[in-house]
Amino acid sequence: MEKNILKLKDIKKSYPVSSGILSLSKATVKAVNGVSFEVIRGETLGLVGESGCGKSTLARLLTGLESPDSGTLLFRDKEYKDWSTSQRGTMIQMVFQDPYSSLNPRQRIGSIISEGMRINKTGSTKEITKRVEELLIQVGLRPEYSKRYPHEFSGGQRQRVAIARAIAMNPDLIVCDEPVSALDVSVQAQVLNLLKNIQKEFSLSYVFISHDLSVVSHISDRVAVMYLGKIMEIAKTEDLYKNPLHPYTRILLDAVPIPDPTLQRENINIPEDMPNPISPPSGCPFNPRCPKAIDICSSSKPELVETESGHSVYCHLY
Repeated sequence: MEKNILKLKDIKKSYPVSSGILSLSKATVKAVNGVSFEVIRGETLGLVGESGCGKSTLARLLTGLESPDSGTLLFRDKEYKDWSTSQRGTMIQMVFQDPYSSLNPRQRIGSIISEGMRINKTGSTKEITKRVEELLIQVGLRPEYSKRYPHEFSGGQRQRVAIARAIAMNPDLIVCDEPVSALDVSVQAQVLNLLKNIQKEFSLSYVFISHDLSVVSHISDRVAVMYLGKIMEIAKTEDLYKNPLHPYTRILLDAVPIPDPTLQRENINIPEDMPNPISPPSGCPFNPRCPKAIDICSSSKPELVETESGHSVYCHLY
């Protein structure tokens, strides 16, 4: 059995952008700009970063909703583009951010969950119906809910339906794009625990995308920090949270609220907005906002180097 179920090498994705009154001026946004990492079978890789850093674009690349401009994307040591569409559906599934818009309001829950099974003809109608009922039980819902419509459920229940749909085809990898950000805090914990239980039961791998570092620390085995289409740092969760190396990672962690009003952190003043992705800065993309930037940071791009076992950082300071 292969150790790495997914491997990305120098993946890039750009989008053309029109500007000007007559939209005559063309520019390019590099949403994903040379991303490389691996996902080990059975692990959860957390992906964090500010809005606009390229996380969701990367999710769409992983699930085949978008195709990379260049680079190599391997699944089970075979190029992803070489798998057929039906094979991709049985290998990788996705849980979207908004449980209200990710489910077809005109379909009953049973039809939503069974769609992949019906398309791939994985069993008779009776067998598929039974499988749907089993899936609903596994995600904490009643079997009779299969006859209801999405509008009859709460946000947390809809996300459970989305998870049932994602595991229906027994995939190896599930990409979770902000799956709990639209839910109440108490419901978030329930859904996260459900994801962890399902992972153990089905030996799943997750790519868990979020801007909430406290959520990521709860569910992830390793964490990758993304900024302007680049991976700034990647390490085991415990190592990253105890010993963040990149200044950007440290700033993200310092921004996490402390649940104790008597404790205070030193405020780090940096420009609030990211640079324009249409014309990113030269050198390290974080250098205009970095409190520890040196001369070389603005003139030369660093390399993602491994400073210790399993801990890599994209920074000239190392």
